[in-house]
Amino acid sequence: MDQHVMPAEECDDACSGSEQDLHLIKSAMMSPTSAVHMADWFKAFSDPTRIRIIDALLQKELCVHDLTVLMNMGQSAISHQLRSLRNMRIVKRRKVGKTVFYSLDDTHIEQIFLQTLHHIGHE
Repeated sequence: MDQHVMPAEECDDACSGSEQDLHLIKSAMMSPTSAVHMADWFKAFSDPTRIRIIDALLQKELCVHDLTVLMNMGQSAISHQLRSLRNMRIVKRRKVGKTVFYSLDDTHIEQIFLQTLHHIGHE
């Protein structure tokens, strides 16, 4: 068999399923609503600019101006991305006078980010 040919991803016509108790598996699966929320959350990580913002905030709490310099982007573009990240509870903000500082919302974000980075770094 050619090594580059991928096996079919469907059961043979004669397959009657595995011997698994599918009711138990189904009852343990997340709800469709949770699946939508999780997919939306992962969409937040699908934009390279948002990934770079998260990476910068992993280093230190930063204000919008700092992020515009680091990203070499305009303030409105950065603010738009931060609003998306804040709506998904990936970043949080802290206001001091007229300055707004952003940081990662919690350690789970850092862990997920670093685990993903580790995963894509090994071959």
